[in-house]
Amino acid sequence: MSVSAIDPTLPPAFSRRTQLTAARIAGSWLNRYRELIDDWPAFVDSLCCPLPVVIWANPTRISVAELAELLCVEGLEPEPIPGLPNALRLPADLKVGQQWWYCAGLAHAQEVVSQLPAALLDLRPGLRVLDLCAAPGGKTAQLAFALGNRGTVIANDIAYERLKALQGNLDRLGVLNVTTSQCDGVNWPSRSGQFDRILVDAPCASEGTLRRYPRLVERLDPAGLGRLAARQRALLRKAVQRCRPGGLVLYSTCTFAPEENELVVAEVLDEFGGRVWLRPIALPGLIASPGVTEWQGRRLDPQLARCLRLWPHHNDTGGFFMALLEKDPSLSAEPEPELAAIGGEGHEDWLLGLSAKYGLPADYWQGYRVHRQTRRGLHLIAADHAPPAWPKAAGHGIFFHRTQVSPPKPTTGGALVLGCSATQFCLELTAEQRDAYLRRETFAPTASQRLAHPPGQTIVTYRGHPLGVAVLHRSGVIESLFPWHWSGRVASLD
Repeated sequence: MSVSAIDPTLPPAFSRRTQLTAARIAGSWLNRYRELIDDWPAFVDSLCCPLPVVIWANPTRISVAELAELLCVEGLEPEPIPGLPNALRLPADLKVGQQWWYCAGLAHAQEVVSQLPAALLDLRPGLRVLDLCAAPGGKTAQLAFALGNRGTVIANDIAYERLKALQGNLDRLGVLNVTTSQCDGVNWPSRSGQFDRILVDAPCASEGTLRRYPRLVERLDPAGLGRLAARQRALLRKAVQRCRPGGLVLYSTCTFAPEENELVVAEVLDEFGGRVWLRPIALPGLIASPGVTEWQGRRLDPQLARCLRLWPHHNDTGGFFMALLEKDPSLSAEPEPELAAIGGEGHEDWLLGLSAKYGLPADYWQGYRVHRQTRRGLHLIAADHAPPAWPKAAGHGIFFHRTQVSPPKPTTGGALVLGCSATQFCLELTAEQRDAYLRRETFAPTASQRLAHPPGQTIVTYRGHPLGVAVLHRSGVIESLFPWHWSGRVASLD
């Protein structure tokens, strides 16, 4: 497929972007990968097309079959994806963040290749997991749900703003077994103890994201590889050190460069001298290439063929690299770390009030622990969540109940969790009301809604799924309390 054959139904702005990108690929440093790619014209053409939109179903709220049925009702045509049983493909021009089911946390948008690390880490409840470079949080949420939304996941990122975005995704999806931390992963403290599984989705040159960010081709610079590779080695080295004997470390990047991929892995393997090795991995349903074992005249360890590469033209995806390292189980494990002190007492009255207000089951709170992280209100975490005392946490669980306002009220993230079990003060909206609510507008209830619901705070739902909190005023209007920093996602809802 040439540039002139791009789907004419694509938005003109995208067509202009891709023509510019395709014209520059031949003259860019991407040519250094010709010897690694089986079909160079197909590779170039793939970079000229937009990525398909891919979402996965939030397993705590909806099955993928139920989500597919819901999307069909919405007029979409979701397609299953080989190798990813919980994922669906949608039209490339769909603005997922503007859909009500996204705002309700029923699904998360994440490119195919970015969904693979969690699938390869052999996750199960009871494991202790570290996501060393976690933002924006899609992979973190998948790790957390693979543990059943229980136990302990630590999500770390070096940047405060990226950590805020990560927490926003955890709030929307109702992830309750994650503690976040802001720390340079290279200096991750040994006092945190060791982990059964560690994900290092390392910062990289990001060549594999060219289908999303075409202008990146103008900034590709081989000089940056040495700087990034040094940091990548340091992150992977730290992950191996913090991995429990017999545990797994998954190293991934979204770049094509062997300098950031196989060469990084090779150096770390050499450093640990047989105490860590590569585990073979496979991706049923997807086409993957083995890791590079020769690059620019240099022969590499044949073991590196156990790494996996995904090229954009093979599966209609971005580019991605993964290596799964296993640590020698015969090594001695370190002592268990000191755990963070998270208070869970003294909040019974608040919980009783929520249960009485929304008609929650009598045993509802047994699987949770509630603590006051700030003066604003209460945070909700899984009862068996046990984060280390170090590094200092940025947050535990989700902020779910504001107690410093009058009257107190659940946050939107809290309502998305509580609303699934609430039996009273739940107001089902029409499609028009749903859109007005998500735009933070004030709107009128129907006559039947006024008769069935007393004035006051209420959890609003659509098709039975919670959207957040609203106030049914005595004056006869419904005031949306959907958060302003979420409402921008749906500003152009039709």
